[in-house]
Amino acid sequence: MKLYYHPISSYSQKTLMALFEKGCAFEPVLVNLMDEKAKEDYKKIYPMGKVPFLRIEEKNWSVPESSIIIEYTDRHFPGGTKLIPDDPDLARQVRMRDRFFDLYVNDPMVKIFFDGFRPEGQRDPYGVQQAKDRLDTAFAMIDQEMAEKSWAMGELFSMADCAVAPALGYCRMIYPFTKHKHIVAYMNRLAERPSFQRVLKEAEPYLTAFKK
Repeated sequence: MKLYYHPISSYSQKTLMALFEKGCAFEPVLVNLMDEKAKEDYKKIYPMGKVPFLRIEEKNWSVPESSIIIEYTDRHFPGGTKLIPDDPDLARQVRMRDRFFDLYVNDPMVKIFFDGFRPEGQRDPYGVQQAKDRLDTAFAMIDQEMAEKSWAMGELFSMADCAVAPALGYCRMIYPFTKHKHIVAYMNRLAERPSFQRVLKEAEPYLTAFKK
């Protein structure tokens, strides 16, 4: 199976982290969405032009979107870390936290991150402030939840942790959460996870080049 992705894409990082946790064999296909020709070529494979995107040629299956890719691999690859519990209620809680982290941590982080690269006169200070306000609310909620837990689901590492790790990693750079001691401790645990270390190592040269 082929994973179309980019190393600095937070949703790609989320998916990569999950695949590394599972120990899945896959063919990585890097998509440079900043290159117009590469972008147009990729749209022939996936017209929405978003990453990540999983393609299983032998089954003629296409699996878009990070959460759905993780659902697919967790069901079809029983090895490694179990990322979504079999218990329906626990699975629902994992999915709820996954959505919360995507919508209320990752997406506002992306807004702030990319607005910083816009030229003067094209920036969106109002939208950025809205994103910061949303992050402040989310940080307060997460900090309270993580007061007595190791991972988002307690002692169970899950898809939700894969979702929040890249988002918090970028927040450390652009909108730090240092006053939230439980998030800081949680992020430190995530940073020690070998799967996340692999993700960060791969992203580092691309992120350095992107900032120049």
